[in-house]
Amino acid sequence: MFGLTTFAQEELTQKEIAVIQAEVEADLSFAKKNIEHYNYLQAKISLENAINKAKILNNKKSLGLIYYNLGKIHHLLEEPNLAIRTLTRAIQIQRITKDNTSVAETYKTLGDVLLKIKKPKEALEHYKSAQTFSSLENLQKLETETIIKKGEAYLALKDYKNAEITFKKAISLSKKLNLNNLLSISLIHLGDVQIKNGALKSAQKNIEEGIAIAKKNNATDNLNDGYLSLSNLQERDGNYKLANKNLKAHIKLTDSLLEAKNKLLLTEKLNESKITNQLNAQKQVNAELEQENEQDSETSTFNQLTIALITILSLLTLSLYKNNNIRLKSNLILQNKNSELIESKEKAELASRTKANFLSTVTHELRTPLYAVTGLTNMLLEEDPRPEQIPHLNSLKFSGDYLLTFINDILQINKIEAHKVEVEKEVFNLKKKIENVISALNNSANSNNVKIHFEFDKKLPHNYLSDQVKISQILINLIGNSIKFTKDGDIWVRVHKIEVTNGIYNIKIEVEDNGIGISKEKQAKMFDSFSQGSIQINRKYGGTGLGLSIVKGLIDILNGKIYFDSELGKGTTFFIEIPFEFAEETIEKEKINYFKDLNEDVLSKINILLVEDNKINQMITKKILNKLKLNCDIVENGEDAIEKVKVNTYGVVLMDIHMPGISGIEATKIIRKFNKDLPIYALTAVTIEDKMVEFDEAEFTDIISKPFKQEDFEKKLFDVIVFKENA
Repeated sequence: MFGLTTFAQEELTQKEIAVIQAEVEADLSFAKKNIEHYNYLQAKISLENAINKAKILNNKKSLGLIYYNLGKIHHLLEEPNLAIRTLTRAIQIQRITKDNTSVAETYKTLGDVLLKIKKPKEALEHYKSAQTFSSLENLQKLETETIIKKGEAYLALKDYKNAEITFKKAISLSKKLNLNNLLSISLIHLGDVQIKNGALKSAQKNIEEGIAIAKKNNATDNLNDGYLSLSNLQERDGNYKLANKNLKAHIKLTDSLLEAKNKLLLTEKLNESKITNQLNAQKQVNAELEQENEQDSETSTFNQLTIALITILSLLTLSLYKNNNIRLKSNLILQNKNSELIESKEKAELASRTKANFLSTVTHELRTPLYAVTGLTNMLLEEDPRPEQIPHLNSLKFSGDYLLTFINDILQINKIEAHKVEVEKEVFNLKKKIENVISALNNSANSNNVKIHFEFDKKLPHNYLSDQVKISQILINLIGNSIKFTKDGDIWVRVHKIEVTNGIYNIKIEVEDNGIGISKEKQAKMFDSFSQGSIQINRKYGGTGLGLSIVKGLIDILNGKIYFDSELGKGTTFFIEIPFEFAEETIEKEKINYFKDLNEDVLSKINILLVEDNKINQMITKKILNKLKLNCDIVENGEDAIEKVKVNTYGVVLMDIHMPGISGIEATKIIRKFNKDLPIYALTAVTIEDKMVEFDEAEFTDIISKPFKQEDFEKKLFDVIVFKENA
């Protein structure tokens, strides 16, 4: 970029540049201290001085920080329009300079401004961006603050499901980082969500715990929110006396906080007015002095001054002319660059939406025929095929499973990139989890003549609170990867303790093999999507090239890290470090034999309605149901389904989504108008996350994703049938 700033900089020595940069940093430091002490006017003066100096140096990083702090002041002084403009300008500069730390703070502050002016949807998008950049730079406190604000945005949008998940995540992080004030407000907001969901006992427990922490840490704002939440809870519970008492406490504290804030704002406005008046008075004095000097100067000095003044004015005019031309050129360049950036941003957003829509459509179109492939293959294998047919059917089953895995991998990558993956914690046995994964992969290992060795640190506890599904995905991908690239060799899986802090165990898991190894030139791209070395490696060893990219994404979500050491021809060792929260005991899930022990008389009375337009899928699903000794009626569209439900009694409706005429979602909404209790399962090949809101609005009982595993399908049916029989 060129213009006035570059023109000025070219005439400065290195020493002068260093002096001006030191002044910029001093102004920034002084402004930050004044903001902390609520001296906003002094902070603004320092920042305005710093802007001119930073422009002379063309120091974009400093300019980004200056505009961020100015935007923050506008927000604190309740000037939202100015705040939005200034913070947006800060982000544009910070994105160019790749100042990720400042970008994270600015996105979060811009989200705060938008949330305050009742624009939660826009605020949510900025909070998501802030969380991404906070995570990239490991800014754990800022990330926790952002997650809390994300939860507030979900709460404002009445998305109570996501709000609850988000506040629980904030609570977990606050405890891990010992951030008591953030823990306090997270607990109170979680209570707000639970009030909306009707879980009043849980809400009371969390709100009271949040208030207790707020009192202990003298967090007045949190305490104020806590009193209001407690009042809302008690009103919902019918305890109007206590509700009134806490409401009064909230109003009293609110009045006190507002009074302090108004005093502060009034002081700032008075100071601003005072400084303005002083400047005007000084100008008046200067004008009077100049007038007196003119009257007294009747000597030859007047001529000298006149000549000097004319010279100075000439130089100033020339300088202003040049500067004006330079400024016009600079503005033109900035406008062009800004237009280019806006156009690039719009193109990127369009590409992202197109990609998401494409993946959703393609995966639906692939899953529908896969349902037929996997369903028919399983049936043929169970129907005593001839011995010579079994290898062919097993090959067909393998191909179907591979395609399904590939589709799921693509969707997983898409969800990770879109930040739609949430952590779902539960208590589990880590040692047993790894043993189960190794056991499941032993057949693959044996076929490659590979032996898997497992070592678990004896000093480590076995039970932890974490997302065991994601842990399984990580282990399956890493160990499976080692098996794939190792022939006639060994794999070692080792688990060690790194350190323990406040009940959080930082654990290292190593997966070492003596397989083919990775060349130096390929190592830099190992965690990129669809990167697997070469086409020859893909063909020889199989795989989608997505596994390690998924592993990296999942480990980032779990606040861990992954790295590896490899030598071509000698093998590879992957190291992952993940924080695990210690838990006292695991909860063993009771195994159910599903339909095995159900009375045939009971089953014969249960009638199921299958709403499906695909003939092959009709045949497969009906055959599965008949094998379970369940009766089944079939219709091909939503209109017929509505009529059938009106005149018949069904135990369950299996509703396809995409059908001719009205969709399964619309059909379910109509059925719900006259039958609220009928179990209706969405039997669908669409990407569930894309339709979750619509599924919730239609009041589906549950969702069964096609192609499904038969045991999962049986369990869902069993659960609803047993529930109805026992009701």
